[in-house]
Amino acid sequence: MNQKHKEGMPMKKKTAVIFLTGLMIFTMSGYFVNAADTSAKEENENSNILIAYFTVPEDIDTNGIDADSGASVVVKDEEVLGNMEYMALTIQDAIGGDLFRIETKEAYPLDHEPLVDQAAEEQDENARPELATHIENPEQYDTILLGYPNWWGDMPQPLFTFLEEYDFSGKTIIPFNSHGGSGFSNTIEEIKELQPDANISDEGLSISRDKVADSVQDVTDWAKSLDLSEE
Repeated sequence: MNQKHKEGMPMKKKTAVIFLTGLMIFTMSGYFVNAADTSAKEENENSNILIAYFTVPEDIDTNGIDADSGASVVVKDEEVLGNMEYMALTIQDAIGGDLFRIETKEAYPLDHEPLVDQAAEEQDENARPELATHIENPEQYDTILLGYPNWWGDMPQPLFTFLEEYDFSGKTIIPFNSHGGSGFSNTIEEIKELQPDANISDEGLSISRDKVADSVQDVTDWAKSLDLSEE
């Protein structure tokens, strides 16, 4: 903060300015420390846990919603998050690990009907959408928690691209998902086929999309039960 000196400023006023200036510096310093801590939490070279997730938060009217979930979003404290992003963040809060969002080069439509139509079309074509994000150092991870929504009783096609891009032999893959009534469907068996030399856990977590907004305790308890915490 730049303060111009004024002749005749009373001593009490100058003291107050000095105090307030120091307080602002202290507060801003705390802010930057917290920001650095958050960044370190998301990217940790020593982490052996990767929380990889695919999410497409639909563009819905969240005006006036305090804490609720729609077809694919959770609104908490006015922040809109995709269902899988919300679950992934909750897992990270519980046990640590690095976050990795699986994203495609071609963005998905955010309106519900075009989105479900594209998902069905990609499934019919057995498509492999090109990914825009890639894991820089997959060899460092021993465990991959893999999150995805259930689309038309299956994994979204970008998950097939992702699982065919990497060799997770010898690593443990633990799935978690949101669904509209179908649970995991046949997706765990598909993951086993795509990664035959990995250890695919049958202890995954599947939550109805209508309950994701209130799932913090369930997700936290499940994540901690895996006994993977890096703390």
